[in-house]
Formats: sequence, structure tokens, C-alpha cells
Amino acid sequence: MSAAPTRPTVTEREARQVAEAAREQDWRKPSFAKELFLGRFRLDLIHPHPLPAADDVQRGEEFLAKLRDFCETKIDSARIERDAQIPDEVIDGLKELGALGMKIDTKYGGLGLTQVYYNKALVLVGSACPAVGVLLSAHQSIGVPQPLKLFGTQEQKERFLPRCARTDISAFLLTEPDVGSDPARLATTAVPDGDDYVLDGVKLWTTNGVVADLLVVMARVPKNEDHKGGITAFVVETNSPGITVENRNAFMGLRGIENGVTRFHQVRVPAANRIGPEGAGLKIALTTLNTGRLSLPASCVGAGKWCLKIAREWSAAREQWGKPIAEHEAVGGKISFIAATTFALEAVTDLASQMADEDRNDIRIEGALAKLYASEMAWKMADELVQLRGGRGFETAESLRARGERGVPAEQILRDLRINRIFEGSTEIMHLLIAREAVDAHLSVAGDLIDPDKTLQDKAKAGANAGVFYAKWLPKLVAGPGQLPSSYAEFKHGIDLSPHLRFVERHARKLARSTFYAMSRWQGRMETKQGFLGRVVDIGAELFAMSAACVRAELLRRRGENGREAYQLADAFCRQARIRVDELFGRLWTNTDDLDRQVVKGVLAGRYEWLEHGVIDPSSEGPWIADATPGPSQKENVHRPVR
Repeated sequence: MSAAPTRPTVTEREARQVAEAAREQDWRKPSFAKELFLGRFRLDLIHPHPLPAADDVQRGEEFLAKLRDFCETKIDSARIERDAQIPDEVIDGLKELGALGMKIDTKYGGLGLTQVYYNKALVLVGSACPAVGVLLSAHQSIGVPQPLKLFGTQEQKERFLPRCARTDISAFLLTEPDVGSDPARLATTAVPDGDDYVLDGVKLWTTNGVVADLLVVMARVPKNEDHKGGITAFVVETNSPGITVENRNAFMGLRGIENGVTRFHQVRVPAANRIGPEGAGLKIALTTLNTGRLSLPASCVGAGKWCLKIAREWSAAREQWGKPIAEHEAVGGKISFIAATTFALEAVTDLASQMADEDRNDIRIEGALAKLYASEMAWKMADELVQLRGGRGFETAESLRARGERGVPAEQILRDLRINRIFEGSTEIMHLLIAREAVDAHLSVAGDLIDPDKTLQDKAKAGANAGVFYAKWLPKLVAGPGQLPSSYAEFKHGIDLSPHLRFVERHARKLARSTFYAMSRWQGRMETKQGFLGRVVDIGAELFAMSAACVRAELLRRRGENGREAYQLADAFCRQARIRVDELFGRLWTNTDDLDRQVVKGVLAGRYEWLEHGVIDPSSEGPWIADATPGPSQKENVHRPVR
């Protein structure tokens, strides 16, 4: 058996090629968000709002009632925050309830809930204790159940899914100490040896990894004449010889999560445990995340609902200058933002989840937009709640209780939400991922024109194809329904939402024109314009959220469920969003991106080091990135299985 290779050294171009190869290349189903970025407002893809089947609703509601009772009587969030650990009896109770198998088919012992009701369950659990919500979502959204559901063999499903549904906790292991969103440099290896693969390497930030029974591990199989090689996914038993959980990590927030560092040394994994073919690992991971990412917006919806409840109760009770603080405009604006944004986040999450359940649309962009938008907006809502609470917002719930006041964990929700802007794709990475999908149509017809490796013959062919495409596409960006006052009249019921939908239609075309102009201007350098691409994506996210909010308001009106109030919240949200969209459009071309790059060069060159003088750095000594050289562990195994 050959020795494990050293960490791969790759160029930027090679890294991009690896990421590109892992993408789903085709669009076999329609996508509302993809069309939006192309300047086509396909309201028919989301309106009327899709609805779950009656039996799915009944099964989901029955489980939510049991789960609510469990959360209210068995989960002590203050204790979990204080002890930085979820008690075993809570995890055992979740197992007995079937919560580990919410998304697993009933034929494997799961509950068979839809994505909509799975997310409603995460909203509920996450509001009781965010760490418990993360335990369940990491297990089911990205852990063993989801990739096996999508890519596993029948034998693998029968072996592992019943365990995941009732007894075994799973985790997903991709990140390494020196590898985050650049998987081309993945160093963990899986060397074929007979009927097994032998794993060596170190994985970082393994959510659930400290207590997991089963792992999904991404490792690099060396390429040779008998093996295709490449990044490959495996199901690994945590009690296999050679696996050591070397550390349980502690964080700013989510103090109860079981997140650690896991070392593999000569760990034998049967070839029967490989998920999909060799080299398919990244594609499996990205496909899993298409719907797996929707668990994060669900947790953000729960946070928004709680922030709104506290804001309402506190601002009515607290008086300043002779009247409740809610009646002061400076405070009222924050409350309006929290209420309207919570409505929109729930609209986005429910719409994307129902679209995932129906499987009629390709939701890779919708799911990514939901994650990006919800994580950013939930953080802002929590920050506004802390500001609204004043000094009490900065004070811990335990301290508030100790001096006789209601223990409101506002500062905790701020800390707990902060990670959502980082994990399962940081905001910066999500911008690039979504931007790549948003310009896919352009690259499909004109990509060879800006590819330096293509021949003149290839470029000529691409030029001809691009000419045909743009001759048909560009004229359609000039005018549309958004310029007709009568468009979308079915959204006018007392409060008129039709102007907002016309705004979306007009600005979708404007966004497409802006993207085309930028590609024409920068061509091959377009991928380096990350500031521009980020703003394009943010505009698309706002337009998607506006669309979802209006469609949800109309659904609630038709069903007689607080329709007037829903219209009012949708109207408020859209008016707030339109201001943000106009600002983002202005910043597409008026910004400091070029100057910022010059300043960054100066910082890295040490030209501003004098600015750092006069402070003391309290950081400890040590390397910036821990050594992850393969080999036997020198540390105690802190793996803590819950039995």
C-alpha cells in the first residue's frame, strides 16, 4: 500500500476547474431565480403559491404538536447554554420522538416529513434552543441520511437509514484545518487496498462529530490505472479503529453543539461504504446542500419570530419620556423592520421548501439565495433587538434573572446567529456560487470567447453562437409588463402590491442588462470583480424575497388567514427592500472597489503597519493553522457517544 501523498498544491485555475466539474452542468427543470437573473420575471413558476398535500399536512401537524410539548417540557435552553452541552436525556428523548428521522422515508423507520414540515420543526426546536436545532439539522440536512437518499444504493439505505432514523447520530466531514471552500486542496486520502479504502487525514469543525455514530467523509482517492480517483464520499463508522476525536471545539455562540477535530489514521472503510463512484464526492456534497441549506433559513425564521415577540412585549412595557418606546419613531422603525423581514424570510423559506418538495423546479439558486439572505437579515434583526433592549440587550439572561428581571437571551441569539453567515458557505462564497449560476447562460454561449485556452476556431464558433443568443435575448430586456400600470392587478386588495411586482419585473431586466454590460466590459476579468458580483446577487436576493412576500400575502388572503395584515407586512417589506435595491444598483458602478484593492496591497506590504502601534495583542502564541500531517493521534479520544 502506497504512502499517503502530501497536501495537493493547486493553482487558482486548477481550483476553479475542480469546483466547475462538481457543478450540476445542466438545467433540466425551470428555475424562477435563474430566470430572474436573466431578466425574465416568471411569476407563473411561483404563483399561485404551491401547497403541500393534505396527508402531508396532517402528518406534519401531528408531529409538530408532539415536538412542541417536548420542547416546552424537556429542553432547558438556559442549562444547555450554561453547561455548554445538550444533556443525554434530551438527545434520547429526541430519538424516541423520531426527530432524528424527520426526513427519512417511513419504510426505513423515519417520519417521512416534507421539507416544509421538516423546516417548521427546525423553527420550533431552534427557538427553544438553537444548539438542539443544529444537532438535528446537521444530522439530517447534510449528514448521512440526505446523501444516501440522493445517491446511496438500496443496500446502503437498508443498512444505514433505519439506524439514522432512530438511534445513530451522523455528521458531515469535509473541512480541514487548511481547507475551507477550496476543496481542490483536500488532503485527507482514501487509498484503495483490496476490498477496502484506507483513510488518513484530519477534519476540522465536525458538527455532531464529537457524539456521532456515523460520518460522511470526503477524501481524495489517488488516481491510477485501476482507479478513476478524485474526491470521494464514504460512510464511516465512528468506532472504527484509528479514528480519534482530538478536540471538542468551543465557540462564541451555539455553545451546546458537539463540534470537534477528527483524525483518521489507517482507518479501513469497506468499498461497500463508498457513496457513488470515485470522484463524485464534491458533486454529492453540492447536490446535498441544494436542499440541505434550507435548514439555515428555517433557524433564521425562528429567530426572527422570537425577536419580534420580544420587541413587541418589551417596547410596549418600557416607557421613555412619557410614552412606550414603540411610539418613538427611532424605535418603531426597528420594530417595523423586524416584523416585515420576518414575514419575508418565512415567505422565502416556505416557498423554496415547497418547491423542493414538488421537485418541479431546479432550486439550486433559490436554496442558496434563501441561505444567503436569511443569514444576513436575521443577524441584522437580532442586532436591532439588542439595540432596542439597550443595556439589557447586552446583559446575559442569567444576569437578568439573578437581579429579578425576565431572563431574555437577546445577546445569546446574536451570538448564536453569527455563525450562519459563515458555515455551509460563507456570505462571500455564496455570492460567488450564486453569481456563477446566475451567469451560466452567458458562459454557455460565450464562455469560450473569454477562455484563454481556447483556439481561434473555438472562439469563432462561440462568437457565432453568442450572436444568435444575444440577438434574441437583448431586445426582450427593453420593455415588459413592469411598465404597464394594469399588470399584476390580482395583487390589489385594499393594499396594492402590484407596484412592487412591477418593480421586480423592471429591475430584473435592469439587472440582466447590467450583468451583460459588465461581461462585455470586463470579459475574462469578470470573475475577479467579486464586489460587483456580490451586489448583483444581493439585488437578485431582494427581488426574490419581494416576489415571495407578495405571493405569500396573496395566499394568506385567499385562505382567509390574516390576509389584510399579511398584505400590510408584504407592502412594508417591499418598500424597505426597494430602497436597498436602488442603493445596490447605484453601488454597482459607484463604489471604492479599485481603491480598496490598492489599500489591501498596502496593508499586506506593511505600509500601514504604523497604524497598529499603541496596542497589545492578547492572542496566544502558536501557528495560524494547526498542523494536520497524517499519522497516529497523540491526544486522548474525546468522542462521546450517546447511548
